Amino acid sequence: MGLERGYVHVYTGNGKGKTSAALGLGLRAAGAGLRVCMVQFIKGARSSEVGSLAYIPNFVFVPYEKFVADYSKGNAEAAGKCLEYSREIVGSGSYDVVILDEINVAVGFGLVSLEEVLNLIKNKPKNLELVLTGRYAAKELVDLADIVTEMREVKHVFKKGVQARRGIDY
Repeated sequence: MGLERGYVHVYTGNGKGKTSAALGLGLRAAGAGLRVCMVQFIKGARSSEVGSLAYIPNFVFVPYEKFVADYSKGNAEAAGKCLEYSREIVGSGSYDVVILDEINVAVGFGLVSLEEVLNLIKNKPKNLELVLTGRYAAKELVDLADIVTEMREVKHVFKKGVQARRGIDY
């Protein structure tokens, strides 16, 4: 099947819903028979959606933990391996949609270079849909993307001391 033309999406901002929006797009794509891969930067695989992804045909989830040999060495080494893996799958032709979850945060924290991410986008296959999520999207990423959505927090119960709830917030 595949896509004739793929675009670059950026989901950013300080509000909730960036990963959820990317997962929604991935779920829709998988339901249409497209092949989806989601590579996770930064986050741990404890988020509840991870358990559901194993049941979605055509949807491959690659957790951040795959790249972390030793947490005591910090995240830069793991994030670098994650980016290297992402380059491989983007160029492989094996997927129609690739989601790079929290890559904007990895760039914002200096764990991967902005230039490398920009090159990944510029060199992606024409028919690949590429989704980048996370706060702190660099202006250059926003400028290069075709579709940009900013999640803006208006109000949240966290400010009233409510803790993150399993199945809702993680």
